[in-house]
Amino acid sequence: MEETEVVVIGAGVAGLTAARLLAGAGRRVVVLEARDRIGGRVHTDRTDGLVTDLGASWIHGVEDNAVADAVAAFGIRTVEFTVGGYQVDSRPIAYHGPDGRRLDAGAAARFAADVHTVDRDLVDEIERSAPDDSYRDVVARAVAAQGWDAERAERVREHLEHRSEEQYGVASDELAAHGLDDDTIAGDEVVFPDGYDALPAHLAAGLDVRLGHVVARVDHGDDGVVVTSSRGTVHADVVVVTVPVGVLQAGDLVLEPPLPGRHREALGRLRMNAFEKVVLRFPERFWDEDVYAIRQLGPAGHRWHSWYDLTRLDGVPTLLTFAAGPAARAIRGWSTEQVADSVLQQLRRLYGDAVGTPTSVLVTAWQDDPFARGSYAHMLPGSTTDDHDDLATPIAGRVHLAGEATWTLDPATVAGALYSGHRAAVAVLGQDVPIDRLWADTPAG
Repeated sequence: MEETEVVVIGAGVAGLTAARLLAGAGRRVVVLEARDRIGGRVHTDRTDGLVTDLGASWIHGVEDNAVADAVAAFGIRTVEFTVGGYQVDSRPIAYHGPDGRRLDAGAAARFAADVHTVDRDLVDEIERSAPDDSYRDVVARAVAAQGWDAERAERVREHLEHRSEEQYGVASDELAAHGLDDDTIAGDEVVFPDGYDALPAHLAAGLDVRLGHVVARVDHGDDGVVVTSSRGTVHADVVVVTVPVGVLQAGDLVLEPPLPGRHREALGRLRMNAFEKVVLRFPERFWDEDVYAIRQLGPAGHRWHSWYDLTRLDGVPTLLTFAAGPAARAIRGWSTEQVADSVLQQLRRLYGDAVGTPTSVLVTAWQDDPFARGSYAHMLPGSTTDDHDDLATPIAGRVHLAGEATWTLDPATVAGALYSGHRAAVAVLGQDVPIDRLWADTPAG
């Protein structure tokens, strides 16, 4: 049996962050990764020389964000693209009404003002919500309080439903009332023309990362931990487990003794979402050049309602849309051709025969990935924000859980994953470690 000091399970951003900080502090660290690549849910496709981030895409606000600081220090290129938080305005967005025609500037501004009005009232509605209230419950009350006619009210309810889907990959009745409390963005959002996977690549440099090691069991006790994978066993003093909550819930990784009750209860109030990307490249642009996004209002947009113009990344006319929540479940198992036909039907409703045949279509399948079981976690009605932290509470000083779902202030993000990895490293070391040690000794480039 191999001996080391720390085993980190998972070579995503959380695991690599913890491993890098621990190794930098002089600990012997082994990282076991089930996949044949690093990065976890940060995954970049480079088919035909075109860069497509199939997992995480955005830094949601570059101010006071350690991910942005790391990216800058590593010299990774970014491009401003501030619509990833499902903003209703602030950047040019082409809104199309229920009849398919584009709204003029005045109508679009009035719609955005209505959303902002409800957003302000939502703060108080969420504050006084009952423990089991869903996001749909508080939205319904906030909209009803405006006294608007049915059409006006429905457009705003619809937008907020889609916000729940696009932000957390879940219908609003499955999301806790406070499930979007963290939905704030400080500064511009940015994306990665050369691929987000440059970040985990830099974090992994110099580490002992072993691919293709599917961990099945972690035994822990007074003698430390024994981690059993598809390629053998490793004994260590401590383990940092960074697998997604869906993997923990599925029982694919057995902990013995099992998680304590506090952890199990917190885990039971979290769920992996259903959230897939559809990226379509076209021979030429058929949409307006001055917009960041295209949005379709009304019942026709129940499945496909928002498209994001990624042309600015490499000059190739490209639209990104999301199958989120119910839509992701509905298309599960569809062929790429079926998905493309469904998306194009809606685009042609807006742009007619100007919509050409895509030169390529990529559709993700995170729901079917056995090492993810979804894209990221969300809070169920009845959860509390403490559930994230409870899940990360060290177990007997030997077992530490990390990952985006364990970070309260910014879950469901790469930043949350990175911060959670830092917290785990601090807990293992028993002393603070500045987070900038992740990149302090790394030359940019």
